[in-house]
Amino acid sequence: MAEPIMTSSPETLGPEIILRIEEPREEFDPTTFFGLLGALGLIVVAVMMGQSKANFFDLAAVMIVVFGTIAVTSVSYTTDELSMAWAAIKASVKRHVRNPTTTARQLLDLSSIARRKGILAVSLNEAELRKDPDLKQAMTLVADGFLPTDIEKFLSQEIDTLHEKNRKASSVLRRGAEIAPGMGLIGTLVGLVQMLAQLDNPSAIGPAMAIALLTTFYGAIMGTIILAPLAAKIERNATEEAVIHTLIMAGAASIARQENPRRLEITLNAILPPSQRVSYF
Repeated sequence: MAEPIMTSSPETLGPEIILRIEEPREEFDPTTFFGLLGALGLIVVAVMMGQSKANFFDLAAVMIVVFGTIAVTSVSYTTDELSMAWAAIKASVKRHVRNPTTTARQLLDLSSIARRKGILAVSLNEAELRKDPDLKQAMTLVADGFLPTDIEKFLSQEIDTLHEKNRKASSVLRRGAEIAPGMGLIGTLVGLVQMLAQLDNPSAIGPAMAIALLTTFYGAIMGTIILAPLAAKIERNATEEAVIHTLIMAGAASIARQENPRRLEITLNAILPPSQRVSYF
């Protein structure tokens, strides 16, 4: 087993550590819901404030843009990838929230326990570790005696898999954001062809022109206001989740190496954003 990189006696680690794991909580994220609602609401208000009595709803235009965008986007991806995107959209509204600072403190608690009582002592806190499946998985690898390099390899692969999953989910929405304006343009051409074909019938010009203009309008809304922001939110959530997993990987490897918890504190603070760094010792 590797020699400790920094040494310290149990007395320097402070009083007995009582591990308390904070279970990831499911929390409603209001910014996604109210952001979309606010943007669409502003458009509705602007339409209602207009002096004309123009009809801004056309079923044919909705079908071309909405269902057309979904259909064309699905061509580029598999069913599993589309399911990932849908799950990521739901997670952007209601998701499991974990505080990186709290996770760092929990890792330092575990490191102090392992330093004081030995690596196998971390497995004695299974009831607490069960509250956080990712933390439990990492500590199981440590308690089972895997080498630090192997632990880093396994957990790094987990991070890469998670990153790829989120990347695919966001790419589906990015692709949809690109297609929606194009479907709006196609709808515009359809409306113009219908209009030109019925110039001798003035009553048909209006509905055809409505499709021509409203599909472009709907395409811009769907791509710019809905799909692109949701893709950005998924990427943002993925970055936040990657920080948590990177902390756990660094903590597990440090505990497996039997490093001084003070060294682990420095490592974790290098990963955390400046405003979320911990002062444990």
